[in-house]
Amino acid sequence: MSAVEVRALAAADHEAWYPLWRAYQVFYKSDIPESVSAVSFARMLDPVEPVHGALAWADGVAVGMAHWLTHRTTWTTGDHCYLNDLYVSETVRRGGIGRQLIEHVYADAAQRGCSQVYWLTHETNATAQRLYNGVATRTGFIHYAHKLG
Repeated sequence: MSAVEVRALAAADHEAWYPLWRAYQVFYKSDIPESVSAVSFARMLDPVEPVHGALAWADGVAVGMAHWLTHRTTWTTGDHCYLNDLYVSETVRRGGIGRQLIEHVYADAAQRGCSQVYWLTHETNATAQRLYNGVATRTGFIHYAHKLG
């Protein structure tokens, strides 16, 4: 595999992005409607939206993706950055691409004046946790959610 390039999503990237997005959903046993995916992709392209995306490319093929969003917080004057989704194709895992995507998000968040980047992972995702333990601090918080509607 040649050098990996991570770059922001572009409108022409939809066909390369969507299979990664679907594979990520399969990994987490989810099925997000295509209409929601279309809105999400459009939001990531809109410069006024706080939602962003990037793809990792190797040999002209998209092999990883990251989605993140920035938001206000009551804890600092700078925004926080939430790394919402991170996925690397199974065929190229353990090659440093996940780390490159995280570092891309770190750089983007810093450029936007964010004071922190944070994310969640499933407690059973031990492979990802090995990477995350090397690039961030585990905070010990437990995640709760309540679906509306």
